[in-house]
Amino acid sequence: MSEPAKVVAPADASPPAPRRASLLDERKRSFLRMASHELRTPLNSILGFSEIIAAELYGPLGAPQYKEYATIIRGSGLRLLKLVNQILEIARLEGHATDLDLRAEPLDHAIDDALDSLKEEITARRIEVLVLERGAMPTAIADARGLRTVLTNLIQNAVMFSPEGAQVRIGAAARGDSVEIVIADDGPGADPEDLPRLLRPFEQGDSALTRRSEGAGLGLPICELLCQAMGGRLRLQSALGEGFTVRVRLPAA
Repeated sequence: MSEPAKVVAPADASPPAPRRASLLDERKRSFLRMASHELRTPLNSILGFSEIIAAELYGPLGAPQYKEYATIIRGSGLRLLKLVNQILEIARLEGHATDLDLRAEPLDHAIDDALDSLKEEITARRIEVLVLERGAMPTAIADARGLRTVLTNLIQNAVMFSPEGAQVRIGAAARGDSVEIVIADDGPGADPEDLPRLLRPFEQGDSALTRRSEGAGLGLPICELLCQAMGGRLRLQSALGEGFTVRVRLPAA
């Protein structure tokens, strides 16, 4: 009796679904990296020349509207550059291509650096930033740049979505073998069902938390990916009309 014929898959058979999804994700990240890099060169020219024009470096422009328009062009270019940088960061972190330098980072210094970079926004919105236990905060194991990126994005969100003249509270405490950073505001809050979606790139939803934002919804996803890359995690806590609280856990030094 002859043996049953063997079924041989054709050479051009599609890869299994998980492998196919992985290839598609890698192609998506490669496209984002390529597109972002290609956008940076013309953006640098736009920013540089608009700054020269706005400063009237080579002489007066004539009509005052020209200077105003140059300033608007530069502001729009800066927003676009921020988006390009965020897309690059998402692609880098999702591809696990991190170059983090994990070491002991005093949270007092990191929070002060983040607040210094946001001084103009905080002053413009008349926000009172209350740093609890200032000068006695614990030390975390983190990447210096990554930690400051997380803190800056989270504090900026709290300032942006708080009513003018409101208060933003920042605290940190040791929790066993980790430290927990808490940033809370008294803004409009968000529906708890929307919270998982806020951590997905490019998804803002229609909550009060996101309708006022001009961004692409990348700040929180970048913060979560950075926390994971540093061996920590990020948690959101909110309810409509009850403000917004973000909790960051990182390894303790």
